[in-house]
Parts: sequence; C-alpha cells; structure tokens
Amino acid sequence: MKKIYWLFSLVFSIFLAACSQKPQVAEQAEVSPMPKETADSANVSRSAKSADMSQSNQSVRSGERLGTSWGDELSSDVKEVYLKRLSSNPIAETQVRYASKQFQGKSINNIALNAGKITFSIVDDNKRVLPLYRDGQSYYLSANQGQSYQLLYENSSDQTFEIVASVDGLDVIDGSRASRKNSGYVLRPHDRLYIEGFRKSNSAVASFTFSKPSDAYAAHSLSGSINNTGVIGTVIYELRAPKSKTVKTDTGGYAPAPNAFPADR
Repeated sequence: MKKIYWLFSLVFSIFLAACSQKPQVAEQAEVSPMPKETADSANVSRSAKSADMSQSNQSVRSGERLGTSWGDELSSDVKEVYLKRLSSNPIAETQVRYASKQFQGKSINNIALNAGKITFSIVDDNKRVLPLYRDGQSYYLSANQGQSYQLLYENSSDQTFEIVASVDGLDVIDGSRASRKNSGYVLRPHDRLYIEGFRKSNSAVASFTFSKPSDAYAAHSLSGSINNTGVIGTVIYELRAPKSKTVKTDTGGYAPAPNAFPADR
C-alpha cells in the first residue's frame, strides 16, 4: 500500500453559460477547383510555416530563460492516507516549457489529459489562468520574472488520481531529482487540486516564483541543475481508492516513495 498525504485547498464552482445565434442563410457561389500545382504549393508553404514556428518556440535565448525560485511561505496542510496505484504505468503525461518570450501557437487555457477527465492549467495568485500556447503536442508559457504561479488540476470523473509534478527537474514535494516513479498528490473525484509551491513541511510550501535561472531553486539545490530550468512536468496515475461522495473540501496529498536500495542511486 502507498502512503499518501491529503492536501487541503479551496473549492469553488464554475458556471458556464451558452449563447446561441440565429442562423444566417447565404447564397452558395460556384467555386473553381484549385489547380494541383497551386494546392501543392500551398501545402508546402503551410508546412514550412509550421516548421518555422516550432523552431522559434524551441529556440530560447540566454536572456529569455527563466527558472523558478522559492517565493513567500504559504500555509498548506497535509495528512496521511494509504492508497495504491492500479498500474505502474502512468495514464497521462505532459510538459510545459516557459520563458520570458512570446511563444507562437494556438492560445489555450488548459491541457486536457486522460481523455479530458483531467484538465491542467497554470494560474496566478488570484487564480487567473495564464494562457498556454500549443504547437502540435508541445506546450509553452510566456512568463514574467517575479510573478508567482500555481499548478491547477481539475478532475471531472468518478476516479481518484495521483499527480506527480516537477518544476525545473525537481520534485515539488521533497525537492529531490524528479522521477516519474516518485509519489505525488491525490486528486479526488470531481475535485480540484492547487499545487502552490515547493513543499517545506507538512504545513507549509514556498510559492513558485518565476526568476532568473541563476536564482532558481534548481540552481542552488544539490539535486538540481540550472540546465533543467524552464520546464514544468506532470505525470498522472490512477489510484485504487474506495468510492466516496463528493465533498466540499478540496483535498490532495502525497506519499514519500520508499527506496529499498538508496546507495544505488
């Protein structure tokens, strides 16, 4: 059985409104087919443009690089629970690259994971969503030095999940070198989980704050490396947990993973 801690956070509901418009009828014009040579040229042009955009997103200048430092101390209580993963293989994984530059791509508010059962977004201290940019299967965040942020995970299903998160190559729970095998926070059914910073104790975290790479936590940690600054990782596992009714209190948790052979690391 896994030893996992619940993280208490704020719950609130989101109300969605839909609007409709009256259909408009337009006359259909006769359109001549595009010549094959022209169509082929258009396809080549679009492919070249997409390749240029991807290259631009992946190329980050030294002055544009950012990391994440320890910010203000925030209260964040946890308690122990014991749960087990249904499989050793994660059901979803994603990464977000961030830097002080304007990325290109489709602007989105969140990333849908596990067939949309979980959404992942990055928000500021006021819970306002920071826009992400999607380029194929890659995601980017245009960040500002000195700004604090939080990781938000929302579960729309009846299942219980484990969120293993890393920032700049460090585990957000114990500051160790990040691994997919590490244990993470618990995301309960129809609940949401805010990861507000690097955990300092069972009652507090240090808020995530964008900084120069040289000021990042990873640059001053024996487990970290300045070369890994600028990336946020998420891995998700499904947990075996008794089904329970949705409660009004947001919870999450983590479990320190035991290592039977610590000298082999």
